[in-house]
Amino acid sequence: MSPCRWINLALSASLLSSLALAHQDHEQVQAGPVVQEVKGGSTLDARSYFTDTRLLNQDGQEVRFYSDVLAGRVVLLNVIFTSCEDACPLITRKLKDVRDALGEDAGRVHFISLSSDPENDSPQALKAYARKHSADDPNWTFLTGPKDQLDVVLGRLGQLSRSPQEHSTQLIAGDVANKRWSKIRPDAPVGAIAQRLQLLTEPVAGR
Repeated sequence: MSPCRWINLALSASLLSSLALAHQDHEQVQAGPVVQEVKGGSTLDARSYFTDTRLLNQDGQEVRFYSDVLAGRVVLLNVIFTSCEDACPLITRKLKDVRDALGEDAGRVHFISLSSDPENDSPQALKAYARKHSADDPNWTFLTGPKDQLDVVLGRLGQLSRSPQEHSTQLIAGDVANKRWSKIRPDAPVGAIAQRLQLLTEPVAGR
């Protein structure tokens, strides 16, 4: 499999959001592959594209989105809000099962859950949510912060929504260092998600 190129600004809206499943429609299965590699055009500097927007993690620590959260990692990103009672808990528990399925590779993948409701999701609320759903893992970061700053990050990921309830449930998997990205439907089997992440942890031929 050839490594995909960097996601460019012009393609961010169409590629990252075109197959997104709306939160309110999470039970509907859309046509298309459950895992889709994202191929972009021109190469952009990762820090400039994703930005070093300052956010807060579940421990109340200020982190820079690219430098402290993404850089050099294989990541799986999703969007949640802590007062959600349907899709978010289900997907969070599913991702916990994915971590279990990764086995020895779990430490090589960093999970990142971003709040779509930063005005209500304090770091304390995120930490309580993580504990409630067995997601309090050192390799799992929950992010909140000022709404305008979080909107910047969600926009770059193609995950910006009009309201917390309308956020996308699509998963985004990436090998940041080697610029390989995939979109994963939330109804993908646990094994398929784990397999994609394991593939992203493998060295890239010729590099």
